[in-house]
Amino acid sequence: MGLTKTEIFTDQQNNIAQIAKAFGHPARVAILQHLIKINACICGDLVDEIGLAQPTISQHLKELKNIGIIQGNIEGTSVCYCINQDKWTEIKTMFMSFLSQEPTNSSCC
Repeated sequence: MGLTKTEIFTDQQNNIAQIAKAFGHPARVAILQHLIKINACICGDLVDEIGLAQPTISQHLKELKNIGIIQGNIEGTSVCYCINQDKWTEIKTMFMSFLSQEPTNSSCC
């Protein structure tokens, strides 16, 4: 497999791509929406809510945790996950800035 050459892109470009990749699976979007709605969750609840197997949910949670958008606390034998508010705000600001750009040439193509 070829190299991605991420070093030739800005930190912001790499961050946007990494976050977009994490958001690129509907199960992860559903997990985030559920966590936002209830403000905290235990992995078993997500299995019931999303309808995927526990190992699959765990893998999706790992991906979301890797980008920092969720955080988890161990409570007995379970992990309680919630949205990392600071990271959520950072991502929202980054995407709003990116999506607010307007093309300058409206007559091309």
